[in-house]
Amino acid sequence: MNRETIQQLRQLPVEGVAERLGLRVTRHKSLCPFHDDHHASLTFNVRRNTYRCFACDAHGNTIDLVMRHLHKDFPNACRWLADSTNIIVEEYRPQTPSAVTPLKPFDALRYAGFFERPWLSDEARRFLFEERGIDRRVVRWCRLTSWTDRHGTHWLQTPYYDTEWRLTGMQSRNLDYGKAGSAADVPRFRFPYGSRCSVYNLPVTALLREGEPLYITEGCSDCWAMLSAGHKAVAIPSATLLSEADKRLLRGLAERLGTTFHMFPDRDAPGERLFMQLREVLPGLCHHQLAEGAKDFGEMFAAGRIA
Repeated sequence: MNRETIQQLRQLPVEGVAERLGLRVTRHKSLCPFHDDHHASLTFNVRRNTYRCFACDAHGNTIDLVMRHLHKDFPNACRWLADSTNIIVEEYRPQTPSAVTPLKPFDALRYAGFFERPWLSDEARRFLFEERGIDRRVVRWCRLTSWTDRHGTHWLQTPYYDTEWRLTGMQSRNLDYGKAGSAADVPRFRFPYGSRCSVYNLPVTALLREGEPLYITEGCSDCWAMLSAGHKAVAIPSATLLSEADKRLLRGLAERLGTTFHMFPDRDAPGERLFMQLREVLPGLCHHQLAEGAKDFGEMFAAGRIA
């Protein structure tokens, strides 16, 4: 895993990582998960981006927190952080100083052709249409495509565009992840270097009419489900990853068009915290309740439980 990627992971906001792990952070403190804590002794230093418990002396950075909380080794902790925050993980190969080359920006021209003539494998069709129930028109709109690598792993490729359909990044999703016989060392997601995968489905914002609602989902698959249900929607990986430009774009929709924002938070503590974080960016964000037993909107849609 290269040094640049590791540094990116260490620079993720430590409080945001803690919340993704299920900790409730208030005023830079939370209950320490590493001992029987009742007085919020785990403290976060946002300037240094570290944590420390003054009772049991647990301390470290973002990667250390994931390693200790989830009982993962270093590489798997990095992969968990990458999967949950859209940061690219590559295998590290030691290099001599003379062999080090600067990272290249995302090459949109190299990848744009993948999405001009989309092709779906049987595995991709099964995932999208049978498991998720996604409308074929949505798949065409989102320009989803697929490929199979030389090891036989099946991937679904998702392009990210800006508001004017310029390719800014792409995500490859491992369709074999977690299945029997799949390679344990192949990550769930992959992203080319330089990919900007923040707000997904931005082209839909150009189609918004005055006063029309826009739904915010936690990931691409929930966004496909929301679009299939007939709503205009975008997706974000995490409120802590929204850039100032992203925030201005969303607030601008409310100011210019009177856009109203809606969300079905995932049925867990991180989902509710994400909603509250987004509400700080979009004060009018409306909370919608999932059907009983559904863990997220995609699951509720696939089960046919949409009113």
